[in-house]
Amino acid sequence: MTEGLRILHIETGRHLYGGALQVLYLLKGLKQKGHQNILACLKASAIETKAMGFALVHALPAFGEMDPRQLFWLLKIIRTIRPHIVHVHSRRGADLWGGMAAKLARSTAIITRRVDNPEHPYIARLKYDMYEKVITISQGITRILVAEGIPPSKITCIYSAVDVDKYSGACNKDWFLREFSLSSDQKAVGMVAQFIPRKGHRSFLEIVPLILEKCPNTKFLLFGRGPLESEIQRACQDKGLSNAVLFAGFREDMENIFPCLDLLVHPDTMEGLGVALLEAGAAGVPVVATEAGGIPEIVQHGKTGRLVKIGQPVQFAHEVVRLLTNTEMARQYGRSAKEYVRANFSIQKMVTNYLALYGKLVHINQNHKVPIVEPGKEESQQC
Repeated sequence: MTEGLRILHIETGRHLYGGALQVLYLLKGLKQKGHQNILACLKASAIETKAMGFALVHALPAFGEMDPRQLFWLLKIIRTIRPHIVHVHSRRGADLWGGMAAKLARSTAIITRRVDNPEHPYIARLKYDMYEKVITISQGITRILVAEGIPPSKITCIYSAVDVDKYSGACNKDWFLREFSLSSDQKAVGMVAQFIPRKGHRSFLEIVPLILEKCPNTKFLLFGRGPLESEIQRACQDKGLSNAVLFAGFREDMENIFPCLDLLVHPDTMEGLGVALLEAGAAGVPVVATEAGGIPEIVQHGKTGRLVKIGQPVQFAHEVVRLLTNTEMARQYGRSAKEYVRANFSIQKMVTNYLALYGKLVHINQNHKVPIVEPGKEESQQC
């Protein structure tokens, strides 16, 4: 009987935001293919309970990010379960301690890099030297790592994924209007992002008045939480935008909301790839976004949305107005986005490509036969 892989995943995010959601997709896909997942995560994190049907969960005590006790905790797990692969999904300490623990235990380790903010080249090289492979989720991130001195041969690009069927349902318009106190003639423009500096909420506040000048019957719905939320709320009040902007918080039913949006805006200054963009595409929602990071690998300018250079609020507003006032163009972009995302960012493809990578890194012998999925035998999703 062919035995499956045993993979230790390390994900230390507290919330089920983009990165943790990708881990959950991967856990489900690997479990369905007969592989064993072990998840090391934080106690009381969102993924702890969500992953229980797909992984054996080890909940990490609430140490600080740079607390060396993480190293000993992870080392104990690795030595106990003896995984074929240690797959680190997080930064902020987990990337350091996870790599060190795997190195000390002589286990094969890989890390997925999901963000495009640069690191000091010396630190980057020192850290990533502990890993067999560094997986990026976009070519944008790959270029940054190469610029930091990471050998291209060490890097593999595997796109993030979206549950296309989950987000491709029809809009329940009556529910949507009631839920967000909208009138039937209002345009609904969404922004789905953590309230952190690189997501561009401050730029968003410059853009909104410019849009309202041309499209006054527009409501902006901001989904997400984060440290900048209170600051952005106060700024909205100071600018007299409170009636036009609704702070909708973090929602776990975005699959019901996306299909009802007329447009998604994504004014990031840095972005690895953008899970919200994938979800919008799956729902057939056109996008106006900046050219940050890996965004152009999802949003095709003039086909599935509009792209604007970072720091161009007037041009950004112009592109939003273009789509709000040209319904047929917006619909065509939405249809094209749905086709493009379905063809290129499925969960099945992501899982297939990770399995291909795992298989290459795991030693095969007579006592342990690991199924290897070669890229090309199934449709590849690698960047």
